Parts: sequence; C-alpha cells; structure tokens
Amino acid sequence: MNQPIELSLEQQFSLRSFETQVERMSREQAQHFLIKLYEQMMLRETMYKHFLKHQWGIEAGPQF
Repeated sequence: MNQPIELSLEQQFSLRSFETQVERMSREQAQHFLIKLYEQMMLRETMYKHFLKHQWGIEAGPQF
C-alpha cells in the first residue's frame, strides 16, 4: 500500500465548504464546534469498535 490515500473530488469540495464555514465562525463558535466534532469522532470510533467486535464474534459478555 505505497500509494497515498487521497480525497475524492466530492470530499475535496465538502472540505472546502467546511473550511469556509469555519472561517466565518467566531472564536467561541469554532471552539464549541471543535468540541462537538471531537465528541462525534469518539462516538464513531466506539461504534466501529462495537461493530467489528460483533462481526468478529468477540463481543464481551453482558455489561452490568
């Protein structure tokens, strides 16, 4: 896997649109948005882990 992974044209456009939105935010808005974005990233990671464990059949027992 020597080739770098690149964004599709659609993703590049979305990124540019996002960049424009962020540039228009106040500092406080940008900080709040960044915190929410990080929270969503962590939730996505947790979901991926759960789905992989389920798919691989290595889920932990019931959690109490």
